[in-house]
Amino acid sequence: MLPRRHFLKQTSTAAAAAMLARPSQGSETASDHPVVLGKAEHCVVVWLGGGAGQIDTWDPKRVGDPVAKKPGSYYPAIDTAIPGTQVCEHFSRCAPIMDRFNLVRTVNHDVIDEHAAATNRMHTGHPTSETLTYPSVGSVIASQRGALSSQVPPYILIGYPSASRGPGFLGADGNYVYLTDTNSGPAGLARALDITPERQSRREQLLQQVRNEYLDRAAAQNAIQQYDAMLGEALRYGGPEFMRLFNLAEEPGSLRDNYGGEFGQRCLLTRRLLQAGVRFVEVSHNLNFLNGTGWDVHNKGILNQHKLIQELDQALAALILDLERVQLLDKTLIVVMGEFGRPAGFDGGGGRGHHGRCFSVAMAGGGLKNGITIGETDELAMEIVSRPVSVPDLHATMYAALGINPLETLYAGDRPVPMTNGGRPIHELFSA
Repeated sequence: MLPRRHFLKQTSTAAAAAMLARPSQGSETASDHPVVLGKAEHCVVVWLGGGAGQIDTWDPKRVGDPVAKKPGSYYPAIDTAIPGTQVCEHFSRCAPIMDRFNLVRTVNHDVIDEHAAATNRMHTGHPTSETLTYPSVGSVIASQRGALSSQVPPYILIGYPSASRGPGFLGADGNYVYLTDTNSGPAGLARALDITPERQSRREQLLQQVRNEYLDRAAAQNAIQQYDAMLGEALRYGGPEFMRLFNLAEEPGSLRDNYGGEFGQRCLLTRRLLQAGVRFVEVSHNLNFLNGTGWDVHNKGILNQHKLIQELDQALAALILDLERVQLLDKTLIVVMGEFGRPAGFDGGGGRGHHGRCFSVAMAGGGLKNGITIGETDELAMEIVSRPVSVPDLHATMYAALGINPLETLYAGDRPVPMTNGGRPIHELFSA
């Protein structure tokens, strides 16, 4: 007799395979399109914490007036390399290379006032639960695909850690290594300067004997096995091969200048990590609140929002062109997103509140059919006119681009959990 979990896995896999090949029939909906799997090898999420306003970035409309409380964009729009698609004037470097992008203007969810809950939704695709901690999209990709090299972790977070970014019920297989300082690399991995390679080797040999003896006594304890595996990884990542990746001084000065300031250097580091075989990188923008508030531009925080957009524009354009130069852009899906968008109207201080019913996510590369804008919004980017894209749809698109079937089932112990909570890839971006 098959164990329950094996039976469920076999039946769910068979169902997912059937959905992959299901032909279209009747009226066309997202579910009528068979899932096409891409060939991307890496994924980068650029996280705009606080929530970037779609009307001030990727989906500009008529210019408003915060003093007169006239709803509208804060900045004029400019044309891009995609005919008929405009972006904010401060994306002057991204606009000419927009043919490498896909703008998804109709992402939506039902979380409005709670940053943490919306951040969790955008990372996991699920509402928060009291009974289950869902894995993040990065953890699922790391768990499903692993790293491309044994010398690097599959998932690196350049930013502050949180449960929303973590592996949830996937455990150690989906965990991340994080850092907040591009100059020093992950805290705690590098060995002390007075420890020579020979001394480190002797220490590891002694430690290995202790580990082996303990593992023999605790062979049936899965938690102990996972802890030991993480210990082995930490020792490996503390070696010179991995830590050398954080030495950005190896890069030409002109290239470093092209990426810009501290955020740009994080994006340059991201390229180095991808080249070394890291599968998934999340890089947070504006950790140090360049404009005083980050992307959460209530009241006067909006006055220097243009500085955020300009910094993002420079670093993002540099990353895309640099990945193209080293022939990694088609193999790397870049996703620029935050927890929600912003309304067209202005608050009492001239800034903007929160808006989750309709906002933009920018994607680039990844072997997709680039140069396509998905979805249409109304005259103030407040409501969806056509082609809504749910967060599960967005995640399904990311998984499919990396060759992961988004219709498959994950398991929390013996409990089956849908990978994407009903999401379907954005079929317009895939070549059948």
